[in-house]
Amino acid sequence: MKEINIHLILDEARELGASDVHFTSGLPPIMRLRGSITKMQNYPDCTEPSIIDVVNAITTKRHKEIIARGEDADFSFVMPDGNRNRVNVFRQKGYHAIAFRLLRNEIPTFQDLELPNVLAEFSSKPRGLVLVTGPTGSGKSTTLAAMIDYINRHKNDHIITIEDPIEYLHAHKQSMVNQREVHVDVDSFAGALRAALREDPDVILVGEMRDYETIEAAVTAAETGHLVFSTLHTTGAAETLDRIIGVYPPNAQGQCRQQLAKSLVGVVSQTLLPTADGRGRCAALELMANTDAIAALIREGKTFQIPSSISTGKAKGMRTLDQDLARMTSEGRITKEVALNRCHDPLEYSKYLSMGMY
Repeated sequence: MKEINIHLILDEARELGASDVHFTSGLPPIMRLRGSITKMQNYPDCTEPSIIDVVNAITTKRHKEIIARGEDADFSFVMPDGNRNRVNVFRQKGYHAIAFRLLRNEIPTFQDLELPNVLAEFSSKPRGLVLVTGPTGSGKSTTLAAMIDYINRHKNDHIITIEDPIEYLHAHKQSMVNQREVHVDVDSFAGALRAALREDPDVILVGEMRDYETIEAAVTAAETGHLVFSTLHTTGAAETLDRIIGVYPPNAQGQCRQQLAKSLVGVVSQTLLPTADGRGRCAALELMANTDAIAALIREGKTFQIPSSISTGKAKGMRTLDQDLARMTSEGRITKEVALNRCHDPLEYSKYLSMGMY
């Protein structure tokens, strides 16, 4: 039986290709492998003392104080070999538990991730708002890292990232990159975003738009000449826009629609799916570019018509999730069963698949 050694466990999980590792009382260490959770072999069940030992091994004094108050703690943990991990320590049923996200040191390119050229077009814009959305664990951070790296390699810009915690480390390449971590370098997303406007940025990455203040500041920054990237936990372009508009006070929602119609570049909504060969996962995407027609729908409050505009916007690089699922099924990358489980409308998906409309 192996010992509960955090360094050995994370190394083993990384070698196996896991994306996450979990520690919770009553179970051995658990890893997420190709989208499914599985027990790591030959480890004893975790106990509260063994989990506390792991917490003490990975936390700073500040995070220990946060955890001692019974609060959740989010932070990054760097292994001796330089491998980075995003960590959340929380409590369940009175006991501690830990979730690790294993991060890649190397920043993948669009080609590595098999992402479409329209993302390079989004990244090349001089100003505006680009949103990458999807559920937790859908690869949003990785897609954003690839977009920031594309700018870093191709443009002479000043890039500021605001993250909680910092996930991918960007070296200075063609651009200058300053990365700020919430609760370490700055108190909040909204505060860092307001400060960024005084720091001569060309590009701003906001790790997550969690509240009205952050959303308002991000939309204003995009409108006033900056290229702003951010994420939301939404599942499509129309829902994303409704979520943003909905956080504004009723008397300001009309102005928000005008701002979005003017400044939005595009929305990338993604989900990760198991590949047909069972060896990994791949991303299915809904892509919306802010064309004149879509901008008019946003201004007029007709976001419910956006999916129809996306489905007919192939020439602009757009596609619905169901269209992308049909494409990936036809290419043999995913199974039909997986696609039917994730599609928005099974009839639409089946139509696209049978008619080759993708």
